[in-house]
Amino acid sequence: MFHMRSKSPPRGGIPRGLATTGPVLFSYGFRPFFLGAGLWAIGAMAAWIAALSAGIDIAGGYGAAHWHAHEMLFGFSSAVLAGFLLTAVPNWTGRLPVSGLPLAGLFGLWLAGRLALLATDLLGLTLAVAIEALFLPTLLAICAREVIAGRKWKDLKVIGGLVLLSCANAHFHLAVLGGANVDTAARLAIGAYVMLIMIVGGRILPSFTRNWLSKAGRTDFPVPYNRLDTTAILTGIAALASWALTPEHALTAAIAIVASLLHIVRLLRWRGWTTYPEKLLVVLHVAYAFVPLGFAGITAGALGLLGEYPVMHVLTVGVIACMMLAVMTRASRGHTGRPLTASPVTSASYVALICAALVRPFAEIVPSCYHILAAASGALWICAFALFCLEYGPMLVCNRRSPRAAA
Repeated sequence: MFHMRSKSPPRGGIPRGLATTGPVLFSYGFRPFFLGAGLWAIGAMAAWIAALSAGIDIAGGYGAAHWHAHEMLFGFSSAVLAGFLLTAVPNWTGRLPVSGLPLAGLFGLWLAGRLALLATDLLGLTLAVAIEALFLPTLLAICAREVIAGRKWKDLKVIGGLVLLSCANAHFHLAVLGGANVDTAARLAIGAYVMLIMIVGGRILPSFTRNWLSKAGRTDFPVPYNRLDTTAILTGIAALASWALTPEHALTAAIAIVASLLHIVRLLRWRGWTTYPEKLLVVLHVAYAFVPLGFAGITAGALGLLGEYPVMHVLTVGVIACMMLAVMTRASRGHTGRPLTASPVTSASYVALICAALVRPFAEIVPSCYHILAAASGALWICAFALFCLEYGPMLVCNRRSPRAAA
C-alpha cells in the first residue's frame, strides 16, 4: 500500500503529499511519464523505421502511417505533457500532487492505449481506439479539478489546451475509422501543443533566464511580460487556427508571417544568448526559436512554396519534441535534487534531436532521398532519447529524494 505524506508548509510555501513507500517510479508524476515517453519515443520510432525500410506491418487495420502520426502526437507527446502538468499544477495551485496508486493507474491507462493500438486486429479497431481515447480526457479531468479547486483561473488557458488535444485525438480516431484524411486532426493537435508552448514557455523561459543571470551577478535581464507577449500569443493562436482549418489560404500566410516576426522579437527580448555557458537553459531558447521558424513554414506552405509535411515536422520535431526534451531534462534534475546543469550526455541528446529536427523536413523536400533522410532523422531521434533514458532512467526509478523547485 502507498502511504501519503503531507505537511503544512511555511507561509508562502507549497504543500506536498507524496507516496513515501511503494515504487519510487510512482512517487511523483514526472517520473513514470517522462521515462515512459523516453522509452516510447525510441520504440515507436524504431517500429516506424522498420515499417518504412522492411515493410513490417504495425498497428494492423489502423495503418502504419496513421499509427506513426498518432503515436508521436498523442502517445509520446501526451506522456511528456502529463508528466509536466502533474508536476507543475501542484506548484501552481498549492494542492497535493497525484501520487502512488492513482498515479500508477493513470500511467497504466496511458500504457493501455499504446498496447491497444498495436493490437487492433486482436481487439477490433473500435474497441482499440475507445481504450486509447480514455487517457487525455482523464488527464483533463484531473488537471481541471486541481486548477478549479485551487482557484487558479489564469491557468485555465492550459486546460483549454488539453480540451483541444482531447478533441483532436477523438477527431483523429474518427477519421481513421471513417477512412477520412487525418491531417486536419493532426494540425489541430500540433496547434494545441504549440499554443501551450507559447503560453507556458513565455512563463518559464524568461523566469529561468533571469534567475540564472541573477545568480551569475548580472543585471541584463529579459524584458518582463507585457503587451507584446500577449499580442504574439494571440496572433500565434490565430495563425495556428487558420492553418488547422485552411492551410493553403492567403489569410493563413498573412497571419503566420506576422506571428513569426512577433515571436522573433519576443525571443530576442529573452536574451537567450546570455545563457550560453549553461546548455540546460540554452536549449529552451533554441527550442523556442523553432516557433517563429514554424510560422514561417506555415506561411511558405500557405503560398504553395513548401509541402504540408515539412511544415508539420518543423513544428513537431523542432518545436514540440525539442521543447519537451528540454523540459524533461531540466525538471528531472530539479525535482530529484540534482544540480541544474547539463552533463555532456544531456548536451549530446540536445544536439541529436536538434539535428533530427533540421534533417527531417528535407525528406519531403528532396523526395529522391526520402528514405535516407527519414531514416537518418529517425536514427538521430532514437539517439537523443536513448541518451535521455540512459542518463535519466536511473534517477527517475531508483532514488527517492525530496523535490525542490526547478528554478
